[in-house]
Amino acid sequence: MFRLLEDKLKAWKEDSFRMPLLLRGARQVGKSYLVEKFGKENFESVVTINFDANPEYCACFEALDPQLIIQKIELLSNQIITSGKTLLFLDEIQNCPKAIMSLRYFKEKWPSLHVIGAGSLLEFTLEDEDFSFPVGRVQFIYVRPLSFKEFLIANNTVHLPGLIEKTGLKNPIDNVIHDHLIKYIKQYYLVGGMPAAISVFLKTQSFLKSREMQAIILQTYQNDFGKYSKKSEHEYLQLLFEKIPNLIGQQFKYSKIDPETNSRELKKALRLLGKAGIVHQVHATSAAGIPLKVHRNEQKFKLLFLDMGLIQQVNQIDAEKIWVEDLTQINAGMMAEQFVGQELLSYGEFYEERELFFWEREKSGSEAEVDYVISIGSHIIPIEVKAGKSGKLRSLKMFMQEKKSPLGIRISQSPLSYQDNILSIPFYMIEQIPRLVKEALEGVS
Repeated sequence: MFRLLEDKLKAWKEDSFRMPLLLRGARQVGKSYLVEKFGKENFESVVTINFDANPEYCACFEALDPQLIIQKIELLSNQIITSGKTLLFLDEIQNCPKAIMSLRYFKEKWPSLHVIGAGSLLEFTLEDEDFSFPVGRVQFIYVRPLSFKEFLIANNTVHLPGLIEKTGLKNPIDNVIHDHLIKYIKQYYLVGGMPAAISVFLKTQSFLKSREMQAIILQTYQNDFGKYSKKSEHEYLQLLFEKIPNLIGQQFKYSKIDPETNSRELKKALRLLGKAGIVHQVHATSAAGIPLKVHRNEQKFKLLFLDMGLIQQVNQIDAEKIWVEDLTQINAGMMAEQFVGQELLSYGEFYEERELFFWEREKSGSEAEVDYVISIGSHIIPIEVKAGKSGKLRSLKMFMQEKKSPLGIRISQSPLSYQDNILSIPFYMIEQIPRLVKEALEGVS
């Protein structure tokens, strides 16, 4: 299963200034598979140490000298490790904090050796107050569920991403191809981007089978609660886990979870789910300037779940609705807003954790809210997820006027178009937003 990150890993391999690499991301997003595939295709050998399955390897890292560490690993594994030819993969590295600390010394004393670490609950170790992280000696890559582009490639439709990349305002996609791509979007609505769910679907062509796998993944996350929380916190984690998938697109209020529960406890539990990568906060911003995060409101936010396929499994959304209804209308637009947010996160910079923002105006009698706000170059661009024919875009136009944005973006099921400073982008072209904005601003009509 091809991942866009493979090209980043190849560039890292050839970089003479590279650092040891840590892959971060939620459980089941494909970190281990990605590294193993990359290693097999680009190195003569891969030595994998899984600290979950083989905790005895932790003893190799008691001394932080890379030479001693490698000597011990070679003896235990009966495998030779050679600079430039071997990839050393330290999987579930959060179970061996000293292995994380050793990465600094691999950078300083043995920079020619390629070392990658990954872990499902890595964030909890990195934020532990008793843990000393080797700042400036380790590089991060963030792994998320498969994007729609990766889903198309997994479906053996490599020609479609290439076609999308060549499509512009002067040469829009044919209506037949447009309808064909919308059908794939509907498939993605049901299957989502979790590698295991996609794999099952591709092998069986059964949405029911992919739903069964989604249920297994969700249970895995719930089983993890005990690994990063106290027993007393379990009920709050479970409560949030069950309720959040039905609150996507809404400003989050703790009272919506349970009016009888102390918000302080729910706040702690929500932070744990965020650290585990299961939820992502989309903060309000005044959009007064760039960077947008400088103007964010920490107390006002919406939530995205890790993956929309998991959302439809939790909410038991009727598959028939997805096939016959406008995608922007399903569950009052919740699924469409999740899809757009998930795509915006997928195509961000892989070396840093991407932030998303929305905008709200609370002026009495003139309230307005824009689903997402992004910056492209020196421009602040509002994005609304609306039905092509019925969406009036009042909030979008209000934002454009107030913030003097050169254009606004509507994402919908409709084909690509640009009229009256509104760039209408179909769901399958979200990756192309920077290119299409540039094209529109250069006067293409």
